[in-house]
Amino acid sequence: MKKILTYGTYDLITPGHIQHLRDAKAMGDYLVVGLSTDEFNAIKHKTSYLTYEERKFVLEAIKYVDEVIPERDWDQKPDDIKRLGIDIVVMGSDWEGDERFEHLREFCDVKYTERPFTWSSTQFRKHIDDYVEDMK
Repeated sequence: MKKILTYGTYDLITPGHIQHLRDAKAMGDYLVVGLSTDEFNAIKHKTSYLTYEERKFVLEAIKYVDEVIPERDWDQKPDDIKRLGIDIVVMGSDWEGDERFEHLREFCDVKYTERPFTWSSTQFRKHIDDYVEDMK
């Protein structure tokens, strides 16, 4: 069985997220998602509309996802790979070349999915924030 691992915040799921999860799952048999905890998001200076538990609930309902684990810090990835027997870490193409993932080639394959949709969760959040601000 080929095991795949990806990481992310997965707040406000967009078609791009689904495309990434679908493409990642297609690379193997079992997809694990390392979901950034609320505390880790704070360290990354990132906020979420949904809590960790809410985001986990949504991810677990997506048919491509087999397991969700907490992502608590940048350094846990090699341990996750070894502990879970991961064959491939898959990230979106916006992470391609980033040393935080490239150094994982020491432990397993690292691949990137393309972003065919124009959906950017950052832009999606901006539209929501602008809408909420206009409502005030």
